[in-house]
Amino acid sequence: MALEAASCQSHESRWTVYATTLSLAYQSFGVVFGDLSISPIYVYSSTFSGRLRLHEDDAEILGVLSMIFWTLTLIPFCKYVIFVMGADDNGEGGTFALYSLLCRRSNMGLLNNSLAAEEHISVSKSKNILKETRTNLFIKYFFQKYRSSRFVLLLVVLLGTSMVIGDGVLTPTMSVLSAVNGLKAKVPHLHEMGLFAIQHYGTHRIGCLFAPISICWLLCIGGIGIYNLMIWNPRFIRALSPSYAYNFLRTAGAEAMFADLGHFSLLSIRIAFAGVVYPCIVLAYMGQAAYLSQNKEDLQRSFYNAIPKPIFWPVFIIATLATIVGSQAIISATFSIISQCRTLRCFPRVKIIHTSNQVHGQIYIPEVNWILMALCLTVVIGLGDTEVIGNAYGLAVITVMFVTTCLMFLVIVTVWNRTVLTAGIFVLVFGTLELLYVSACLSKVHRGGWLPLSVASIIVSVMCIWFYGTLRKDAFELQNKVSLDALLQLGTRLGIVRVPGIGLIYTNIISGVPPMFAHLVTNFPAFHKILIFVSLHPTMIPKIPVSERFFVSRVGPPEFCLFKCIVRYGYKDARQDSYTFENQLVEKVAEFLQNEIYDCSRSMDSGGQIGLSRHQLMAAKESGVNEETAVSVDVVRNQRFSGATVIGEVEELMAAKESGVTYMMGHTFVVAHSSSPFFKKFVINTVYSFLRRNSRHPAVTLGIPQSSLVEIGMVYHV
Repeated sequence: MALEAASCQSHESRWTVYATTLSLAYQSFGVVFGDLSISPIYVYSSTFSGRLRLHEDDAEILGVLSMIFWTLTLIPFCKYVIFVMGADDNGEGGTFALYSLLCRRSNMGLLNNSLAAEEHISVSKSKNILKETRTNLFIKYFFQKYRSSRFVLLLVVLLGTSMVIGDGVLTPTMSVLSAVNGLKAKVPHLHEMGLFAIQHYGTHRIGCLFAPISICWLLCIGGIGIYNLMIWNPRFIRALSPSYAYNFLRTAGAEAMFADLGHFSLLSIRIAFAGVVYPCIVLAYMGQAAYLSQNKEDLQRSFYNAIPKPIFWPVFIIATLATIVGSQAIISATFSIISQCRTLRCFPRVKIIHTSNQVHGQIYIPEVNWILMALCLTVVIGLGDTEVIGNAYGLAVITVMFVTTCLMFLVIVTVWNRTVLTAGIFVLVFGTLELLYVSACLSKVHRGGWLPLSVASIIVSVMCIWFYGTLRKDAFELQNKVSLDALLQLGTRLGIVRVPGIGLIYTNIISGVPPMFAHLVTNFPAFHKILIFVSLHPTMIPKIPVSERFFVSRVGPPEFCLFKCIVRYGYKDARQDSYTFENQLVEKVAEFLQNEIYDCSRSMDSGGQIGLSRHQLMAAKESGVNEETAVSVDVVRNQRFSGATVIGEVEELMAAKESGVTYMMGHTFVVAHSSSPFFKKFVINTVYSFLRRNSRHPAVTLGIPQSSLVEIGMVYHV
């Protein structure tokens, strides 16, 4: 009976997995494939650019159709669905996911080159199945030795990211203009204003029909494709031969599948793409090409003219809804990418609103939303031509794909520990095809291709300047941090009056005491009974369990009541509200003190000498003091934690919590030295200062209540 019960449970478990996978596959239609599924609306008109009528034979149409087929087969199907999605970062996809893998597994990053604060996180630990090769070790050594190579890698990642953000401007414009082209609408910008105006409601409110709309759309274009192929030119099935693939200029939408991997399982996306999306899109392109072969004069509106008249209006309505789905997907992806950039300190602080209590990934960024809308309206009014916008769109999309291919080369060699030959074949097959598209798109820079380059240049410049200013600010704090000897010279109570309560002093450095503390001691007559230095540490990990988020250590002897807490966040983690954060922080400090009761019971060796507990050694390490110095200080002061002392500290901590928590942050002004070069002065004093003044206040970003906030003004000369 037990075996039968186990068999039934296993059977039910398998069916549960199958049902969950199919459910995720269904949901992915409305989020992942929106951009790719609407590409048949505009690809032919954008590709031929009005030149088709000059050709009397079908060779050009066959060539473009063949290129479309093999591009869809090689890039979205083979490259992304089979290979790239296997390089997910703990279930997350996107350009930053690949960069995260390279930073954590190969130490190639500038963002978190010191991974000391990540070493105790379970999700950051990984096992390489294959043994590292000489080439693997050489590439890792090269990036670790030469800082400039890591900077170039980060620049490439930011370029790809900025192109995706630029895609957030071009996709709604291109999609909506193409959809309303069926009615020759003169005011498409009104439609886009409505699309951006509903973003604050959140995807979970406006997206309930996304999946059925996408499925209906795919089935419609697939069925219409079969109809047109049979009616107009059945011989166009010859385009499946690669011999015709020589004149296709661009493809669209595959990168969104990888970026949205975090919301759906790998298997569900593969099922949806291989089972429905791929065949329907191929049939749509084939049917439209067959129609064009007999109706070359209908190039600009070939998609809508190829729809049978009895079903034109229903299909037009579905097409309009499908463009909204595709636009919504890329706008949401833009929000997600900017949120990741902000978490990794590569983008100015912006307000992020979580529009769903159940799904973390559904966010809304007001500033970015309205800037995107303004840019879309500017593009529509200024250009208003699908050919020009299509040239810009193609360059943005193919650049992101080529960046992904370059990053995959490093992932294959240094993360998967495969041979350079394997990675070279990957780059040769996919990179060569993408370079052909890049060269074709670059030839149209003067006809629209300048737009994504301009947008990307501005975004990359903002990211680099913000990141550089943040690095210089952190370097100043690290160079001017307060030493442990200076703390000990202040006396048992730090030379100031201690009042009830907990003071949280925010700092960017993860080790030592920030220079702001010396400024506080000099200018403040009293301090809280418990002081905790809080360092928010963004990691190259998508999400960190709450149980592993806080890393607590002690600063100085116990009578100081000073603690250091590193709060580690993944680049896709949400920040808690202040009340939840306070409770979790105090709970972790109390847990740290309780652990010392056990540690100190083993701190006396057999000779009766006084030793340091595990937590004391970790605290000494965090404070930048070696073990011998820490032991000598402890012996001289005859400090040894007893159970009663620690219990008393826990009681004091809880009493201080009841007295209130005060947040102390530095209101710093970063200024370049007077002897600095002119360019550095311009970057720091002008651009970085402008970005800092116009970004969200750190307290607003962290959700700190204004009534509990104290700001300390300081000037950092970098």
